[in-house]
Amino acid sequence: MARWRGESVYYRRSRFTTHLPVDRRYTRAHYWLAEESAGIWQIGFTKFATRMLGDVVEYEFTRPPGTTITVGDDIGWMEGLKALTTIFSVGTGQFLGTSDQVRNDITLIESDPYGQGWLYRLEGQAAPDAVDVHGYTAILDATIDKMLASRHAGGDADDER
Repeated sequence: MARWRGESVYYRRSRFTTHLPVDRRYTRAHYWLAEESAGIWQIGFTKFATRMLGDVVEYEFTRPPGTTITVGDDIGWMEGLKALTTIFSVGTGQFLGTSDQVRNDITLIESDPYGQGWLYRLEGQAAPDAVDVHGYTAILDATIDKMLASRHAGGDADDER
């Protein structure tokens, strides 16, 4: 199985480690966006998001290709062993459809989240609040700090994962 390999920033905090591609934009909701060509975006979950979900067991997109979507639109759902989450649009434009590779092998979402494990494509514009890799490391720091504070205050011990 080919895995994403490219320039990245190594990130480690608490018990979470990842390599974040520098050629992406990231959102506070832990999605990444890669511009394939002018105005064509490939979108997926970050490794942090997949870790919070646990093993992905099922997903569905509720919008057909060709549908106009805007930032924040509910476009599907994903169920993991740890959580059920709504899949939101992190851009505005035309929904181009989902990954055939993921449809055939759902484990790619976790095993290759920045490569073959992408979720959907969009023609249009990325969310205006999407940040570069350094902005995302700051988001991760704040998120993990909050989780650790909750854990130390008596929250769930699994919060850190």
